[in-house]
Amino acid sequence: MNQSHDPPHQNKLKPKPKAVIVGGSIAGVSCAHALILAGWDVVVIEKSRRPPKGNPTGAGLALDPLSQELIGSWTGHPELLHDITSPAAIDLNQAINDEKSKKILARDENFNHRAAHWSSLHHHLFSALPPEILLWGHLFLSFSVSNDKQSVKIRAQVLNTEETAEVDGDLPVAADGCNSLIRKHYFPDVKLRYSGYCGWRGVLDFSGIEDSETIKNVMEAYPELGKCLYIDLTPRNHTVFYEIPNKRLNWTWCLNQPEPHLKGNSVTMEVSDEMIQKMYQDAEKIWHPTLVQVMKETKEPFVNAIYDCDPLEQIVWDNVVLVGDAAHPTTPHSSRSTNMSILDAAVLGRCLEKWGSENLTAALEEYQYIRLPVASKQVLHARRVGRIKQGLELPDCRSFNPNTANWEECKMLLQRAVPFFGHNPLL
Repeated sequence: MNQSHDPPHQNKLKPKPKAVIVGGSIAGVSCAHALILAGWDVVVIEKSRRPPKGNPTGAGLALDPLSQELIGSWTGHPELLHDITSPAAIDLNQAINDEKSKKILARDENFNHRAAHWSSLHHHLFSALPPEILLWGHLFLSFSVSNDKQSVKIRAQVLNTEETAEVDGDLPVAADGCNSLIRKHYFPDVKLRYSGYCGWRGVLDFSGIEDSETIKNVMEAYPELGKCLYIDLTPRNHTVFYEIPNKRLNWTWCLNQPEPHLKGNSVTMEVSDEMIQKMYQDAEKIWHPTLVQVMKETKEPFVNAIYDCDPLEQIVWDNVVLVGDAAHPTTPHSSRSTNMSILDAAVLGRCLEKWGSENLTAALEEYQYIRLPVASKQVLHARRVGRIKQGLELPDCRSFNPNTANWEECKMLLQRAVPFFGHNPLL
């Protein structure tokens, strides 16, 4: 930095650079933490009218050790993160045959992740930020970069008043998700790629019914719940099942099907009672009765269409930067989406701190140099693993059958096989 050449009084008067983060999901609030620590002023624009705390729906997620460390450094209270997460020390893949019996395919007892509910992690992050920086109920409309590429103007609709607000800044950060409007501005021809399957998801709250027959059967069928990420596989199907804090069981079931018709920008489908009953009937044919009962007792199960995107050529333009799912939409099979978002934020913050706002171009180029190749490899790996688990065709290997698979095939199921597992570069 060249700030040391300025007189002391000029340093004090020099205004902080300002970042405008579009999107207040986990990627957005993570960036807010990282950029504040780097010495930036921050504004976060989010279309939701209020924080999602207490939302009973939503999904579970797994945080790797580096993400845990970064979140603790941002909030200053790593013990609080420990309180809202459960151990996920074991990564276990097992086959379920026609008789509903189980066979271990691959097991990693040094997985060392922690499981959380999405809304709990989001609340943990945003509640540690200055409340005035979050503009809830602001729907992003458009942005414009100045002719000298030094500033940006963000326009958003204030949902409560329907007025248009304008926010000026030095750095726009696109954290607006897999259907990012800012990404579409630069890559209008890039489309999300449907994976070939959708994921039914749900969270069963078993507080108060711990002694019920269902929960007793669950603990018998899945004896390592509370420390294990269970992946059950049958031909062309797999489920993910694990416990998250406050006596909740998180489950996902991926089903091969044609691409559904979706409304708007959401990848979450509208579900009817008829669809839910059909899901139960299909589950009874292939899954262990205990898991099926968990599905049946879950309130408001929902289904996501699973998409990713071919890796982008770049994630930086002038003073515009993409982070999280806006930069690298990915399928969920390697537990990378949230972890990649958190690492994007950390790397961006450290690059900005290293180079200073007067060298913004160099900072963003280094961010792209570090994150683009890592995220691209992880996206393609997650895509491959998803197709393996769903028994879909791959150009270089036969369709995966968990009941006949050999060890070479099964070891790809472990999340330890993800590129850069355990050693993601920060700078």
